[in-house]
Amino acid sequence: MDTYYNPADLAKFGDIGKYAPELAKKFFDYYGAVFSEGALNEREKALIGLAVAHAVQCPYCIDAYTNSCLEKGSNLEEMTEAVHVTNAIRGGASLVHGIQMRKVAEKISM
Repeated sequence: MDTYYNPADLAKFGDIGKYAPELAKKFFDYYGAVFSEGALNEREKALIGLAVAHAVQCPYCIDAYTNSCLEKGSNLEEMTEAVHVTNAIRGGASLVHGIQMRKVAEKISM
């Protein structure tokens, strides 16, 4: 195996219920409800999914939501902007945790 990630495995996602079908059904019912049209349309939800996929760094999710975004009419500019939003939030979260580091360091240094 060249890498842990095999893009072909994404097509097997439906198999997650092989040994727990009742739980998989609950998950897929919930998942379907979450991504159906609501206050946000399906395209907007796919863009959010793409951004979150990058935040959690799941290559399967990145593949799935890239396809979903394109299928629902998003373009590369919108998708790239969504990824930049992810980066801004992740970067900001790392930086703000620097305050915790500084508080500990200052307490120890005093």
